[in-house]
Amino acid sequence: MSQVDYSTMSTSELKQYFLKHRGDKAALQAYLDRINQRPLNLVASPDDPDFDEKIQASIRYQVEAASNILDT
Repeated sequence: MSQVDYSTMSTSELKQYFLKHRGDKAALQAYLDRINQRPLNLVASPDDPDFDEKIQASIRYQVEAASNILDT
């Protein structure tokens, strides 16, 4: 069996590959390493006076972005 080069896959492709090959621990590790390298996006801190508003705006943004992806 040939070695799979995870570095040539996009994050989405790597995720799909792992979902189809759940026994491939190296694929899981490559995926986890990749997503853990992404910077965290802090929407609001708990003591932010506009916490609820910022969280709701972030959720709306993510739902809209997901909807746009599904529409294409």
